Amino acid sequence: MFFHKKRLGELAASEITDQQVYVNRRQFLNRSATMATASLLPLSLANATTEVEATFLDLKQSAYSTDDELTSYDSVTSYNNFYEFGTDKASPALLATQFPDKSKPWRVTIEGECDKPGEYDYDDLIRPFTLEERVYRFRCVEGWSMVIPWVGFPLADLIKQAQPNSRAKYVEFTTLYDPEQMPGQRRNVLDWPYTEGLRIDEAMNPLTLLSVGLYGKELLGQNGAPIRLVVPWKYGFKSIKSIVNIRFVEEMPNSAWMKAGPREYGFYSNVNPNVDHPRWSQSRERRIGEFLKRKTDMYNGYGEQVSALYTGMDLKKNF
Repeated sequence: MFFHKKRLGELAASEITDQQVYVNRRQFLNRSATMATASLLPLSLANATTEVEATFLDLKQSAYSTDDELTSYDSVTSYNNFYEFGTDKASPALLATQFPDKSKPWRVTIEGECDKPGEYDYDDLIRPFTLEERVYRFRCVEGWSMVIPWVGFPLADLIKQAQPNSRAKYVEFTTLYDPEQMPGQRRNVLDWPYTEGLRIDEAMNPLTLLSVGLYGKELLGQNGAPIRLVVPWKYGFKSIKSIVNIRFVEEMPNSAWMKAGPREYGFYSNVNPNVDHPRWSQSRERRIGEFLKRKTDMYNGYGEQVSALYTGMDLKKNF
């Protein structure tokens, strides 16, 4: 196992500010001494949206940050796709207020074709990694999009620690299955638990993020607490939430949406405006907070970083 097993406790948070803000597990405060820098000062996180957004202005930008105007914190935390809490956009924020249950330790299992498998408490899992603030354009297939300042670390950092072997061609992710906490799982909308997958080179791309927060605050239940995937050049359903299992596999995973609608949801699910969903066009999108639709960018505008992953592929066939 590649992390020493410990009790659940404080998150070893990471630097996300220039001199004022940093995050941790319980309150996104208390950075561990081994990862802190002398220039950082703690901030009492504000509840008001205006204060949240104001404090974000001081956060560092990553190399992949966009200059696009951010979606408001209120919109990001109240207009969500999370079928485990309901199929409409409002239900997740209404039904996930107590999720995850803090009395139940959150653990993530890493297994499959790797040399360092194991089951880890959430805090110990992320403790070795320096968290970074990144701003990504986040889209999903309904034709709406957001611009969200995610807090997290590259998935590649975790993969390197797990040491996948030569048979590991894909990474499969699984969401928690707990109908008591997630009432949407009581309905047969999808084949629960929710699963998703990436090719190993997609997972290793520096844009692929494991997020533990947004806007400098800990992830809320409706946004995929306590840890979720963010893949900014793909449609939103690829960014699986509330992860409990990461498995390295040799064969392409059959994800939840592929099983539900194989003609509508392919494995790759790259943002490709030239491939229409069978029930709507994907050439234009509506960004939350804007009235008019805008042109959808290929790979969500990240072609320079990811287009080489698909050289020679038919992106209409491999959708």
